[in-house]
Amino acid sequence: MAQLWGGRFTKETDKLVYNFNASISFDQKFYKQDIEGSIAHVKMLGKQGILTDQESGDIVRALQEIRQDVEDGKLQITDEYEDIHSFVEANLIDRLGDTGKKLHTGRSRNDQVALDMRLYTREEVKETDALLKELLKELLKIMEENTGTIMPGFTHLQKAQPVTLAHHVGAYFEMFRRDRGRLHDIYERMNYCPLGAGALAGTTYPLDREYTAELLGFYGPTLNSMDSVSDRDYVTEFLSALSTVMMHLSRFCEEIIIWNSNEYQFVEIDDAYSTGSSIMPQKKNPDIAELVRGKTGRVYGALMSILTTMKGIPLAYNKDMQEDKELTFDAIDTVKGCLALFTGMISTMKFRKEVMSKSARHGFTNATDAADYLVNHGVPFRDAHGIVGRIVLYCIEKGIAIDDMSLDELKAICPVFEADIYEAISMETCVNKRLTIGAPGKEAMEKVIALEKAYLEEN
Repeated sequence: MAQLWGGRFTKETDKLVYNFNASISFDQKFYKQDIEGSIAHVKMLGKQGILTDQESGDIVRALQEIRQDVEDGKLQITDEYEDIHSFVEANLIDRLGDTGKKLHTGRSRNDQVALDMRLYTREEVKETDALLKELLKELLKIMEENTGTIMPGFTHLQKAQPVTLAHHVGAYFEMFRRDRGRLHDIYERMNYCPLGAGALAGTTYPLDREYTAELLGFYGPTLNSMDSVSDRDYVTEFLSALSTVMMHLSRFCEEIIIWNSNEYQFVEIDDAYSTGSSIMPQKKNPDIAELVRGKTGRVYGALMSILTTMKGIPLAYNKDMQEDKELTFDAIDTVKGCLALFTGMISTMKFRKEVMSKSARHGFTNATDAADYLVNHGVPFRDAHGIVGRIVLYCIEKGIAIDDMSLDELKAICPVFEADIYEAISMETCVNKRLTIGAPGKEAMEKVIALEKAYLEEN
């Protein structure tokens, strides 16, 4: 068993205890970050004269070779080692002898693992952001192509007022745009380097923490060594942001599942993102949308896990914090997979525009506009509301839409109606006269689309 701390102990660790304590099965995921951090640390030790140029150069070269051997499959990371730090250091010593033992000068596993996790999370924040940007590009494409595609807008899952597909999809564009903003904020807060904090109280070696931070692309060093090794706020924030991403994906998936149903038939999901039934040949199931919706709980679980793990930990480092990794890795992989699959699904999905338009027309989504017509002709709003309510009841009994009624039928309920009512309550009029910024009218939507396009080009 390769351990970095054996000198203090007289008994070999029990195998069960060793396995329970070990993290190599999951922290091997950031071997690149561990080696990258070690290279920066050694370069700094050489710059400061703590190691000779020869020693520093030899260690850097050997670390690079170890990284390459792992990537080429020549060197296997096995459970012979307690953690990824032990693996790297043991292999370095095998190659360099006593020189390799100087790698850990001025460093603790506490600030080392804090650095590895921060480097890994920082990279995953950027990768998640890139996936969100690809999703936003696809949403913008749908918006650009559907400013005239009329569909019902809903509240309480009841048809409410007519909107366009561009407007509906635009709501999700805003959600995922905010998600990118959250990732940007997390990156800005977390991009400080904990290396050099030692176990919790710094070190007596004359380290240049600013130089190490610069080599690793950080804005600077962290400013309190106890906080440096015990801070996992950035993990919590990232999991919170990922949970919000999944919440947004799940809401959209829920709508796609409804739209895909026999009752709605608003969309047709591509065969590549659907499956059939083992006994019912007519079925085409929205499996990817359902799985994304289902995996949302998995990511929420990771967030609750880290919050619960961290809530009772006194300063500074405690072994509990090893629990920050497995569920975080799983949540990150889950969200990235969901984003990629969801983007593929909507990019191949067909929208049944005629079905959407017919649904809006027969769902009395123009009832509010009929009431507005009466108000504009001098009828008090409360009276207009009641009149249109009677019209809706009449249409339900007849199985028709409001604009299917004859003018005589309309006048029988309220004599204020004239022939221009049909233009006033057409789906196109109902949508396009809504011109305030953020509304579904074509003119307003085109302004928003231009803004969203500029945002994607700049960010």
